[in-house]
Amino acid sequence: MQMNKKMSIFVILTGLLFAGCSGDGTTGYTTQSQFPSDVKTVYIPVWTRGKDVYRRDIEMRLTEALVKRLQQNTPYRIAKKGEADTELSGEIIRIDQEVLHYNPDTGKAREIGMLFTVNFTWKDLRSGKILVSREKFQVSTTYIPDEEFNEDFFVGSEDLVNKLARLIVEQLESDW
Repeated sequence: MQMNKKMSIFVILTGLLFAGCSGDGTTGYTTQSQFPSDVKTVYIPVWTRGKDVYRRDIEMRLTEALVKRLQQNTPYRIAKKGEADTELSGEIIRIDQEVLHYNPDTGKAREIGMLFTVNFTWKDLRSGKILVSREKFQVSTTYIPDEEFNEDFFVGSEDLVNKLARLIVEQLESDW
């Protein structure tokens, strides 16, 4: 008798668990790709820097990170402009860097915050339709200099470039 009661409770709880799942990807959970299926290829030109961004080669590093992230996390392949279905282009419009925490004994930086602001557009080259467009898209991180007051921008920005590429690629997913 006790076993039947436990089994009944288990069956009810299992039924409730699966009640939230749906075969229709627009109304619940799905295992289908969240990226538009009509897109097969993406062209990514080298991103540009705004007139107030003075960090050399940062646009090249971001473009490379985007290419790698797109190949790794999406069903798309990278193509030349004339052969691509879509184009993902953008501009780094601002880079802010600020000391967040000082060593009270030496007055030197212990922790530095960095903020990238970008504009980007994902455009269907076949129809001219804008698939995704973001203005002033911001991503931030903090880092600790290797040595006190060694504000090595390359080391600090590497994590942020990869984080920005991941978040931009996530923006290419279909809306739920």
